[in-house]
Amino acid sequence: MGKGASLATFVGTVIVVVLIGVFAWKPISQNLNLGLDLQGGLHVVLQADESSGAEVTDDTITKSIGIIRERVDRLGVSEPTIYAQGADRIVVEIAGVDDPEEAVNIIRNTAQLEFWDEEGNVLLTGEHLKDAQAAMRSGANDAIINLEFDEEGALLFEQATQDNVGKALLIVLDDEIISAPIVNEVIEGGQCIIEGSFSAEEANNLAMLLRSGALPVSFQILEKRTVGPTLGADSLEKSLQASAIGLLLILAFMIFYYRLPGIVADISLILYSLVVLGCMILLGSVLTLPGIAGFALSVGMAVDANVIIYERLKEELRSGKSLRASVEASFKHASWTIFDANLTTLITAIVLMYFGSGPIRGFAVTLSIGIVASVLIALTFTRFLLNLMARVSSNTKLFGA
Repeated sequence: MGKGASLATFVGTVIVVVLIGVFAWKPISQNLNLGLDLQGGLHVVLQADESSGAEVTDDTITKSIGIIRERVDRLGVSEPTIYAQGADRIVVEIAGVDDPEEAVNIIRNTAQLEFWDEEGNVLLTGEHLKDAQAAMRSGANDAIINLEFDEEGALLFEQATQDNVGKALLIVLDDEIISAPIVNEVIEGGQCIIEGSFSAEEANNLAMLLRSGALPVSFQILEKRTVGPTLGADSLEKSLQASAIGLLLILAFMIFYYRLPGIVADISLILYSLVVLGCMILLGSVLTLPGIAGFALSVGMAVDANVIIYERLKEELRSGKSLRASVEASFKHASWTIFDANLTTLITAIVLMYFGSGPIRGFAVTLSIGIVASVLIALTFTRFLLNLMARVSSNTKLFGA
């Protein structure tokens, strides 16, 4: 490839990367999932309560986390953080929730459904519930909940209605009577309706609680903290400002100290940032303040990889080798150094990602993606651009030597 073709390829590549950065920034910023500390949301610590008679065990907590996760997922929020804390606590963090109080009620409600006769005897429980769906009542403004029981539950419900024809059958949720219809006839097939002047939202939430199942133990709120969107937006704005200032200083330093290779490094950093943020969107990762710290650290490591390559390049040039030979030699000798240095950090990040939770995991995920991207870009894209520049100019002063 001649000098003219190499220069045209280099310029064209730079223009393409810059244009991609300009046009991709808005879609990336709009589709990137923000964490609790940036978007605002809810942080709740639940304490298991044994006063109800249920024993709190590891299995109880694990099952409760699964049920709470199902409830939170149905709220329509993305990437909730739910984990055990100690032997009897569960921490729930939800970003972007519209109604924190309603979310807390949905999370902590035991949702123990029972059917009583008029003397308070339990005839059937939600253990046998197969499905629960909300629907608007025909010709009315209130909603109802359609229940469907499994095979055993259908037989129990049929027996309950048979024994209580002409009497009230009390429908009880967490020891609170929510409906008390009169049984007019024996009901077969395992289906019934809960009426209680519910709004559409109330009926949907109740149906969701019933579908997710009852918590095996009751929970008390030990801590509840709401992070407002204003605070989150302020944290995000300051983080972005700090990141932008730091990035501009890095870009300026690389050009000042390394000249043409510095320009190559800056173009590589733009591509690197797009790749990291794009991967986070594709993987559904959540960006938090610690995640921004992880991103900043990975940027530093990406720059460090370029510094290792460029310092080796200067050594090769001083030894008397040609520019093109020096470029190849610098990558040949620096590649394993870069790989080893990043591998040790990646192992640490994977350990943090596996054993950590919440902010720690967010930091580790962002750092891991950044490490892999920085190594790949440094050893492929940066190498490609430097080789192009080595064909365009043989002036070693332009390469920092």
